[in-house]
Amino acid sequence: MTTTPEETLIIIPTYNERETIGTIIPAIRTVLPGAHILVVDDGSPDGTSAIVKEIAAKVDGVFILDRARKEGLGKAYVAGFRWALDRSYRYIFEMDADFSHDPKYLPDILSAMNENDLVVGSRYKSGVNVVNWPMSRLLLSYFANRFARFVTGIPVRDCTSGYKCFRRSVLEALDFDAIASSGYSFQIEVHFFVWKKGFRIAEVPIVFTDRKLGASKMSSRIIREAFLLVIWKLFFASFLKRKR
Repeated sequence: MTTTPEETLIIIPTYNERETIGTIIPAIRTVLPGAHILVVDDGSPDGTSAIVKEIAAKVDGVFILDRARKEGLGKAYVAGFRWALDRSYRYIFEMDADFSHDPKYLPDILSAMNENDLVVGSRYKSGVNVVNWPMSRLLLSYFANRFARFVTGIPVRDCTSGYKCFRRSVLEALDFDAIASSGYSFQIEVHFFVWKKGFRIAEVPIVFTDRKLGASKMSSRIIREAFLLVIWKLFFASFLKRKR
């Protein structure tokens, strides 16, 4: 797929990512030279925003959206989505800053957008493709995703993936105010609402490699909370609609 700078935006939420943000941006531009990049920074005390601003002063198509404080992944993405919809982007990505989402998969995901409305970079599309996670975390993530798919009906093997691309029309159709969660479970809710609106969803296999630099924002407690609070809420929401 051939794109122009006006068509593709990659949103990267950050909190204390100074160790990787300066290298992930050029890595992205190497594989997708035409893409614009928006970093949504939640007031990182480590100076992440300042590094992005230095890059943006030298490189066209790199932007920073500063938020006053850390409010969670979901709220950061929603701020980025609103920013994108105020402009003329056709394809809007989300991905992490720490290289766990390898930029080399960006062209594959974008190519799959030819026939889909949402394309997910999936750790579980073809087996289990996760590197450097403790076995306990891997098993929790894998079976939690299977459980989420079973309970909610979402036709996505990696319900919690944060590496994906939306067609503009998908984000325009979503009610951001209806997405209650802001942490790990944000991804589950987004997939659920996109599916319920009848959009075409596909998964592209990726290999997820745990970060080597910086500190992970994830914990088992956050994962358990996501599935206890969100999956059953979505299940009952879907069940009640079927009963009406």
